[in-house]
Amino acid sequence: MVQNEAKSYLKSKDKVLAVLLEKVADFDLSIQRNYYESLAESIVSQQLSVKAADTIWKRFILLLPDQKVIPENVLAIDNQKIRDAGISWSKISYIKDLSQKTLDSHIIFEEFENMSDEEIINELIKVKGIGRWTAEMFLMFAMGRPDVFSYGDLGLRRALQRFYDFDHEPTVEEMEKIVSVWSPYKTYASRVLWRALEL
Repeated sequence: MVQNEAKSYLKSKDKVLAVLLEKVADFDLSIQRNYYESLAESIVSQQLSVKAADTIWKRFILLLPDQKVIPENVLAIDNQKIRDAGISWSKISYIKDLSQKTLDSHIIFEEFENMSDEEIINELIKVKGIGRWTAEMFLMFAMGRPDVFSYGDLGLRRALQRFYDFDHEPTVEEMEKIVSVWSPYKTYASRVLWRALEL
């Protein structure tokens, strides 16, 4: 099982993670295979608490025919109705841009399996409202790519500062020095750090 392999590997490579892995219970590494829906939800969730994002996303789904999150359905919904569900005008334009690019085959999700992480990031950031961070979260949580770390993620930066005893927010170079030894399981290590922050 990948989770056990990752655990053993990280424990052998990093003393701090070895301690954290004893405290963090095993957790579900399930992934969201509907790539379009995953990205649409990511856009809606940006800069919102988990609870608020979940409430707004559920409202949004109720607007769609048969509650199916597909590009055709999203494009058919009047923007004001989406705004009334609690989604900002800018996010509406982002979701519609994602939908149009998906329908026009500017983004072909079926090709992602054969692309590198960096190639996928470069494709996704062509969509309005999708930056590197959102693309990295997509790689981790939608595709289950095993070796991703997001240097721009505030939670991960805080975790490294706290658990690796920095008296300042670590620089990218300082983070790289720690993170490089986690390959090929950077994604799993990241999830351990996020969980450890909750303890």
